[in-house]
Amino acid sequence: MRTIKAETVIDAVAKMCVSANRYLPEDVRKRFEECAAAEDSPAAKEVFRQIKENWELAEKSGLPLCQDTGLAVYIVDVGEDVKVEGMTLREAITEGTRKGYEEGFLRKSSCDPLTRKNTGDNTPAIIHFDIVPGDKIKITFMAKGGGSENMSRVTMLAPAQGWAGIKKFVIERVAEAGPNPCPPTMVGIGVGGTFEYSALLAKKSLMRKVGTPSPDPEIAKLEAELMEDLNKLGIGPMGLGGKTTVFDVKIEMRPCHIASLPLAVNIQCHSSRHEEVVL
Repeated sequence: MRTIKAETVIDAVAKMCVSANRYLPEDVRKRFEECAAAEDSPAAKEVFRQIKENWELAEKSGLPLCQDTGLAVYIVDVGEDVKVEGMTLREAITEGTRKGYEEGFLRKSSCDPLTRKNTGDNTPAIIHFDIVPGDKIKITFMAKGGGSENMSRVTMLAPAQGWAGIKKFVIERVAEAGPNPCPPTMVGIGVGGTFEYSALLAKKSLMRKVGTPSPDPEIAKLEAELMEDLNKLGIGPMGLGGKTTVFDVKIEMRPCHIASLPLAVNIQCHSSRHEEVVL
């Protein structure tokens, strides 16, 4: 059994919180450049110019890409042959979140749902664990802003609605969201499982790098088809019109009950702030 000190987890998580909020991921930059070059609309081109200026200023100044530095969301793959020494893994990730948001001077956005009193340190973190073979811990972090999260939805379709029903719901959701999630967006889609698991699938799909299709060729075709249809909406960068409404579409699919067709749509803003570390 391999042992990892809690301090190692805390420091790695804190570093991710800060760097993900300051530096645009390389996969997002690559898609940005591709889409910016293909745009014809003067308004869209100007928005892309401003987005690029913003990420360059964030790099130079050390300020975050956006004032909304999000709730801290983690997908954690825990090897069966590794343990954390000093505190639980959940406690270590939570402490790392607290440290990163404090030392990085990142906005604290976590609050009581009813009183709206801020927790003061952006904890508790939102953590999803999976047990996997091996002696490593893989921690994937996402800074999830309120604007894009508020545009996300879960529904239970009738099985007979099938792919046509899924497409209709997703397209209507993105159209209704309009400029609110700061497009061009990443659209994560969870299909199958149960009510709550479809939402987790949608969230997990957003952790996949931009431009990386599903390893299942049939699902990859559906992703490409839906991305083409969504970009025909013409919402464009920041809702000012153009060819690029979404940067990417990602689908995760699992078996479901014979009487159900759970569907979740989780939208992420154009910065798609994410980072991972393997310990």
